[in-house]
Amino acid sequence: MSSSAETDLKVSGVDFLKSKNGPQHHTDAYNIKNLVVRRGMPFQLQISFSRELKASDKLAVRFGIGEKPMKNRGTLVSLKPNRESEVSGWKISVTKKSGKECLLSVTSSPSAPVGKYILNVKTGSTIFQPENSEVYLLFNPWCEGDVVFLEDEGKRKEYVLNDTGSIYVGSANSIYSRPWNFGQFEEYMLDACMYLLDKSELKLAKRRDPVTVSRVMSALVNANDDDGVLLGNWSGNYSGGTSPMDWIGSVAILQQFYKSKKPVCFGQCWVFAGVLTTIMRCLGIPARCVTNFNSAHDTDDNLRVDVYLNEYGEKMNSMSFDSVWNFHVWNDVWMKRADLPAGFDGWQTIDATPQELSQGIFQCGPCPVKAVRDGSVYLPYDGTFVYAEVNADQVYWLVREVNGRQKITKLSTETRAIGVRISTKAVGQDKREDITLEYKYPEGSEKERSSMQKASSFIRPAMLIPRTRYAAGQVVPVEDSPEPLQETVSKTGLQISITNTEPLYPGNPLELLIAVKIASPGSWTVNLTGSCQLQSYTGKIEGNLGYVKETIKLEGQCEKQIPLRVMPDTYMATLAAVEDEVLVHVTAFAEVQGMDDKLTKEETKRFDYPPITIQMPERAKLNEDFVCAFIFKNKLNVALDNCKLMVEGLGLFKMTTFDQGDLQPGRIMKSEIICKPSRVGEKKIVAKLSGSQVKGISAEKSITIFE
Repeated sequence: MSSSAETDLKVSGVDFLKSKNGPQHHTDAYNIKNLVVRRGMPFQLQISFSRELKASDKLAVRFGIGEKPMKNRGTLVSLKPNRESEVSGWKISVTKKSGKECLLSVTSSPSAPVGKYILNVKTGSTIFQPENSEVYLLFNPWCEGDVVFLEDEGKRKEYVLNDTGSIYVGSANSIYSRPWNFGQFEEYMLDACMYLLDKSELKLAKRRDPVTVSRVMSALVNANDDDGVLLGNWSGNYSGGTSPMDWIGSVAILQQFYKSKKPVCFGQCWVFAGVLTTIMRCLGIPARCVTNFNSAHDTDDNLRVDVYLNEYGEKMNSMSFDSVWNFHVWNDVWMKRADLPAGFDGWQTIDATPQELSQGIFQCGPCPVKAVRDGSVYLPYDGTFVYAEVNADQVYWLVREVNGRQKITKLSTETRAIGVRISTKAVGQDKREDITLEYKYPEGSEKERSSMQKASSFIRPAMLIPRTRYAAGQVVPVEDSPEPLQETVSKTGLQISITNTEPLYPGNPLELLIAVKIASPGSWTVNLTGSCQLQSYTGKIEGNLGYVKETIKLEGQCEKQIPLRVMPDTYMATLAAVEDEVLVHVTAFAEVQGMDDKLTKEETKRFDYPPITIQMPERAKLNEDFVCAFIFKNKLNVALDNCKLMVEGLGLFKMTTFDQGDLQPGRIMKSEIICKPSRVGEKKIVAKLSGSQVKGISAEKSITIFE
């Protein structure tokens, strides 16, 4: 008989075969020592023993998740390669034996909870725990059995693996792209996501389900009620934190949060959406940033937003409960919805910007995009809120003083202005993709009308009474009808267009034109009022810059142009006083005398800025330095104060800020950074310049890194 020393099987080592498993699981980019794998897909482990493995040996490979892993709770999976092959959807098999080495193949269940599992190997009564024994298990869009399965490889590359991208901002008629580094593979990103999963206190069984995981993450990205990642601030004053305009990616935010475990100051909608995209992609849930232009924030779910204008045509902040944001950014995540009736799989909207409470917490979604399009707004979660953001009607009211009292009269109704040019970055290219038709049927189509009626039946109808903070004592016609509002149709074919004849450079006069046109023949007299204001992207008015009031005569089908000119000293002080980007907002309303014919038109335009130029080679070698230069010439005729340049290149250098001080007109600024590439492939460098008068001028440039 052999001695017992020979019979006792002991483990001397476990090789996680990262260089083999990583590429197969599309996890090789994660900057972490541990093994990262996706659920429902086989991975290899190589175990070394004290002697050769026999058929009679007792061997179990164990994966435990949570505080006290237990078999009966499903939080401890014990796999025995010699015996049964499957435990709760997990599989194990021996693929190769040679001497004291044994190669095992392990496949987790495609519905296993995501998170950190501790691996140990039990032989007889001894347990061996290797170093770096934590294995990270993620959602798997490559696996058909996983509810986040996404068929198209191009889409998986974009929505799961792309760590850079663009977020569309501006206004419906001047959209521009703001580069954003998601950086889901950078240091501490995965651990920050695991920390948030623990912080969410989601039961382990709930961590199988991307519906609950995406919902709690939409709550945890804002710090409003749970000490989450980012504190929202729209005040225009960001002392004691970072201005939302100054972020260029999620990495610095999540790293700061993970190190301090305290909310990071400050965020606005695109920052929340950028960070939530990072977290979703990091966990393996396909995600995209979605921008809705003219986004309604309808505070009482009546599908109507009231806009109040004074007699100069200026929008009044003080009166409205509702608001229309120039743009609002949220996220779509991709998954099957087993919890809903058939037909609602695919993209689901989630929103981390703290706007309204949902089930008592600032969270929003996941709400199926198809349910928004169909008007099935009764489905969980938050369908009515998202539906209103893209479909509300706008009612314009004129507020006048009559005998010391406020008189409010209805000007016009606009049914097509809200929820336009809904945008996301196109798959595999740096261009804007318009996804409006995923959210709504074509305006005026039969399907759109029936969707609107279906939604209206679930949303409380409100009488057409202006909802102002001091609406007492005036006479207003009440239109008692739960039907969706009808667009105001002009009897004379009245049209207004608003343009600028010169670029809107800060420091130059703003040269604006309001053109009025009538389609019907005859002589017409039109009262025109037009105003120019500065507003932030949430629609908040930051300053009144001037107005025109004219009575014009139109003969036949002709057009008259009324100039509206704003001198720089009227607006430059406001531009420098607010730390947000402000936009030029023009409102015009016209009334045809003798006809009950009124029309209101709004346009929002951003200022034009000189560009940042990035100079560097097109290609560079791994681990070899190259120089990247950032050049900016102040072509404006005003000095730019307190200029800061923020630059970041994932896999090249960490986020760096250069304080440039004041830039006189005509002066050129040049900053250089030495880059040492640490990863191969196409890498992107992003630069952003902010100052008192200019906010968020950005530029990006790609470089290919080869071995």
